Amino acid sequence: MSGANSWQQLARQGESGQAEPSPAFVRASPDREDRQNMRATVLTAAAVGGALMVSLAACGSPQATGAGADAPVTLRLALNQTKEHPSYVALSGFDQRLREATGGRYRIDVFPNEVLGAQQEILGLTGDGIIDLAVISGTQLENIDQDFRVFNLPRVFDSVAHQSKVINDPKIVGDLYTSLEASKHLTVLGGFTQGERSLYTKKPVNTPADLAGKKIRVQESPVMLRMVTTMGGSPTPMSYGEVYTAMQAGVLDGAENNEVSYFTQKHYEVAPHFTYTRHLVGLDYIVANTESLQKMAPADRAIFDREWTKTHQEFVVLWDKATKDAITGATAAGAQFHEIDTKPFDERLEKMSESFLQNDNQRQLYRQAREAATS
Repeated sequence: MSGANSWQQLARQGESGQAEPSPAFVRASPDREDRQNMRATVLTAAAVGGALMVSLAACGSPQATGAGADAPVTLRLALNQTKEHPSYVALSGFDQRLREATGGRYRIDVFPNEVLGAQQEILGLTGDGIIDLAVISGTQLENIDQDFRVFNLPRVFDSVAHQSKVINDPKIVGDLYTSLEASKHLTVLGGFTQGERSLYTKKPVNTPADLAGKKIRVQESPVMLRMVTTMGGSPTPMSYGEVYTAMQAGVLDGAENNEVSYFTQKHYEVAPHFTYTRHLVGLDYIVANTESLQKMAPADRAIFDREWTKTHQEFVVLWDKATKDAITGATAAGAQFHEIDTKPFDERLEKMSESFLQNDNQRQLYRQAREAATS
């Protein structure tokens, strides 16, 4: 696929990062029985393989040494997005480059469409070593370590470029990314952006006063509810799949999301005014089982890290193209994109975000992230 139409089949991206497939994609996706069968096959094979490795290690077999063995190592990666999504495309390139650079010693098997389970379950399976790698939403990591909440707060990032700078700076995120290793056996490698989120409504919005009494769809979470209230609106929790009909029926006055979701779900048909508040830049993380990384020979780990960096860079390019295609498509269909002075919103949201910082680590992460915007 290419051009704007290629993004019509993207998964719906909610605040949690969970895929919410569009009707068109559901028909092309594995059905529930197929997903269950695939999941059972993969997880059973992984469990048997793990038991065999333990047995071989107990016997002193050289085949238990992972990358040092003759057999290639396949790293299983769980993804909740479609094969058309930039994350799948970028991760497929990761696999190809890793195979070539290691001479076939390592490969990555990417399982899209949430076939291995929902993100909460996948996180546990990755920690247990049943799955080696996974793309996980920031809110899922926040649930097991509140320090990850910092990067889920409004206005912590000014843009996708600012976010990319922060999440790839080891001086800022080094300790955070290794903080789950001892307790959860999880190492964070980096992240994929969910894009800049803004308001879209039936009528134009220029100031917080314009949102007074307006019902804006949010996911039911403390940060999101407070965010829309702080911006001047009335937060209305609702399933993402119900947004279109709710706006059509007048139950909602608007929602907030990125341009890609706005276009692929045709929300421009019922909320033609997209206002660039850029109040939040969403984030997914790629996490690895710590022991899977530790088994790598130093040379292979260096290759792995290098190719991951290229993968992130490729994803940013793909996401940028998807965003531009979405804007072009929505504009052609009659949507209007409005640039406004965001200062009245920013001042409110910065104070709100600071109120969610609970300890010195979180305050330091927030300060370093904000300083990176001007450095």
